Amino acid sequence: MDVEALIAEGVARIESAPDTAALEQARVSLLGRKAPLVLALRDVGSLPAEERGPQGKRLNEARGRLESALEQRTATLAGAELDEQLRRARVDVTLPGTPFPRGHRHLLEQTRRDIVDVFLGLGYGVAEGPEIETVYHNFDALNHLPTHPSRAETDTFYTADDLVLRTHTSPMQVRVMEGQQPPVYVVVPGRTFRRDTWDPTHGAVFTQIEGLAVDRGLTLAHLKGTLLAFARAIFGPEREVRLRPHFFPFTEPSIEADVSCFACARDGSPCRVCHGEGWIEMLGAGMVDPNVFGFVGYDAEEFTGFAFGMGVERIAMLKHAVPDLRLFWDNDLRFLEQFG
Repeated sequence: MDVEALIAEGVARIESAPDTAALEQARVSLLGRKAPLVLALRDVGSLPAEERGPQGKRLNEARGRLESALEQRTATLAGAELDEQLRRARVDVTLPGTPFPRGHRHLLEQTRRDIVDVFLGLGYGVAEGPEIETVYHNFDALNHLPTHPSRAETDTFYTADDLVLRTHTSPMQVRVMEGQQPPVYVVVPGRTFRRDTWDPTHGAVFTQIEGLAVDRGLTLAHLKGTLLAFARAIFGPEREVRLRPHFFPFTEPSIEADVSCFACARDGSPCRVCHGEGWIEMLGAGMVDPNVFGFVGYDAEEFTGFAFGMGVERIAMLKHAVPDLRLFWDNDLRFLEQFG
């Protein structure tokens, strides 16, 4: 084998390789497993003893020179190809960029977070519970009589004889009190379900936030103060709250709370929010009925409490003057994008 000729031919082929792909082909043909030089190195052991040393030295020197040439040409080609890639990938920063649409939280989620944040600031905790609830927690332990109309299948979705899709988040009142002793200050956000026909103010699915406070010495005045703080945080610092008598099975006395209208002068002039009344119904509430304490083992002589429940959709409708709650569920971007 003419080693010098092999080196000269190999170096020339390496240096003339136009790109890294051609250089790889040259490497395989010159230094691959079936390359003549590699085969000659394998055959050195079969040579006479006096020829092995000199021939092995020449062949190894040839391999070293070819490998060195490969390294140099690889570095040269890699640098040139990188420069070409950078040239092709160059961005003209003076051109207008491609706009990417940004999403945002749904208005109901925004409102839910705003409400929860208010009560977190008042020292309340947050609890969540199952959407499929037991009849015991949804009705019995909340002082609903067996004849209460909300128990009927025409009002409530039953998944089994003793299981329902919860009609309110109030069952978590019972679950929280079962798990801890007073004091209790907690709000419970979540989806609820009722057999209602969809219309501008009702839906079969809606979001509710239930609140519960149990401690020594709590009165209706504490409830009103809490609701006043909430109303001013959500609707504005000038808001007023009034309480009207009502009835709920698990509170006694029970009230409905109205907030002073924030969309008009409250002088009887036409208003699309309060319809000229000056007050807007906000939520239902009341002092926890002692019978409810009996289900969880609280001493009604030692502790009192109040509870309240509000629909997130209703609060969002009031705050943003949305005329139809179905807009929250239609997924019409023309509506939703207004609240980004």
